[in-house]
Amino acid sequence: MGVTTAMEWLSSCSGCEIAILNIGEELVPLLTEHLEVVHAPVIMDHKYFGQCGDEGGHLQIPEAVVGIVTGGVSNEEHVEVLQEMRRKCKVLIALGSCATHGGIPALMNGQDGARSFAEVYRTSSTDPGVSLPDQGVPALLDRTYALDEKITVDLMLPGCPPNPAHIAEAITALLENREPELPTKSVCDTCPTRREGKGGMHKVRRFIENVQFDPAKPVSDMRCLLEQGFMCMGPVTAAGCAKYGAPSCIEARVPCRGCFGPVLPKGNQMLDMMNALASNGIDCNSVVDRRSLLRFSGAHGKLRPLRQAVTGRTDNG
Repeated sequence: MGVTTAMEWLSSCSGCEIAILNIGEELVPLLTEHLEVVHAPVIMDHKYFGQCGDEGGHLQIPEAVVGIVTGGVSNEEHVEVLQEMRRKCKVLIALGSCATHGGIPALMNGQDGARSFAEVYRTSSTDPGVSLPDQGVPALLDRTYALDEKITVDLMLPGCPPNPAHIAEAITALLENREPELPTKSVCDTCPTRREGKGGMHKVRRFIENVQFDPAKPVSDMRCLLEQGFMCMGPVTAAGCAKYGAPSCIEARVPCRGCFGPVLPKGNQMLDMMNALASNGIDCNSVVDRRSLLRFSGAHGKLRPLRQAVTGRTDNG
């Protein structure tokens, strides 16, 4: 019998679960010889309140040695499920950037929730008198939270999606009772592009222009995209996406979007990126929407609704 494992998904898209499948051939012995999955709503039928749904007054998840949770925490049901996973699992892994830093769901943190729902459910295209759904629907929280804001997390594996090799390494390390060997550097530290120093660009170039590179030559011959003036978030983003040597976006000749979250768990990608731009002589005011730099890390109170100034202008800080 293998190590009992429970899996849950909260505010997520199932991309992290696909990343688990993308472990490939190594996944087969893990599932058949080393792990015993006792709970995983994405792949198996398991009722929270008994087979008929009314056989218990409290959420029931089997006890497990390893717990894997994907997605952010956006409503009261997510909190209940997450807390039950923490109670029942000895080791709990936050998998994916939604779980570790809020991810895409946390983009809602930058908007007023009531106003956003009014725009969705009460528009000219909806039925007259329509109201927000409130029957059998869990109440939303004030914002989307990362897992470690609600419970204690033992291991974080960011990424949108996370790297399958890192998932396999984390699970294998747990089985072998050792610390997992995971990246600790930034995307820039692992990027092979050519650096020539400050490139004389004074404004951020939007990625509607082509970057300069020779498609016949390797990525190592391409000049650093940040030096070319593009918004490449490599300096402030945790490494880990690389599958074939170079970071994935750089391998495709596009700027890093920051999907693995900050290099340090409590880092602020927006503030750190502004500093990186300034150090390269680029005018920070040329960034169209600097709040978008938190597109994958808006939890932990970093992304908040804009404050309306008395003059009618918005405070973009």
